[in-house]
Amino acid sequence: MGERRGLVFVISGPSGCGKTTLGERILSGDRDLVRSVSVTTRPARKGEREGREYFFVSKEKFASLREGNKFLEWAEIFGYFYGTPRDFVFEKINQGKDVVLIIDVQGARQVRKIFPQAVFIFLRPPSLKVLSERLKKRKLDAGREIEKRLRQAEREMRYEREYDYIVVNEDLDRATELLKAIISLERIKQK
Repeated sequence: MGERRGLVFVISGPSGCGKTTLGERILSGDRDLVRSVSVTTRPARKGEREGREYFFVSKEKFASLREGNKFLEWAEIFGYFYGTPRDFVFEKINQGKDVVLIIDVQGARQVRKIFPQAVFIFLRPPSLKVLSERLKKRKLDAGREIEKRLRQAEREMRYEREYDYIVVNEDLDRATELLKAIISLERIKQK
């Protein structure tokens, strides 16, 4: 029997639904699971560090990487570009590591073309009202920006049926356990 090839887990959902928080929770303590850190042109937010949350680059550098086919997927979201480093993902799955991509719906659709066997998980809020409250509570966006994110969330939720799993993030602990269960199940199915 050959070496185990790693799985790709794609987690998508609207801005503010808890993708990053849940991603950190499922990665904690799982040595065979790694997160692909995206490249972005948006400025770092307070507390974010280069290489931990994102690799922060100029628009020119991003364009150069994109033209050099260095991204598995890329998208423009709210005026900024985001991309998943191609080489990192292939390197890790070839080492037998499972890779988590925390990306938007546009990116997930691109990844499906390259990795149709990937596991696609849509993370959704219990309601748009709850999502609105979460976006306001995190204090990262002004009112107009929140409204734009809510309209985008409505559009993104129309694609949830394209995913293998839908996890409603009503309770953080419950959503964490569901994501861990999905990962365990998919690893068992691969054997």
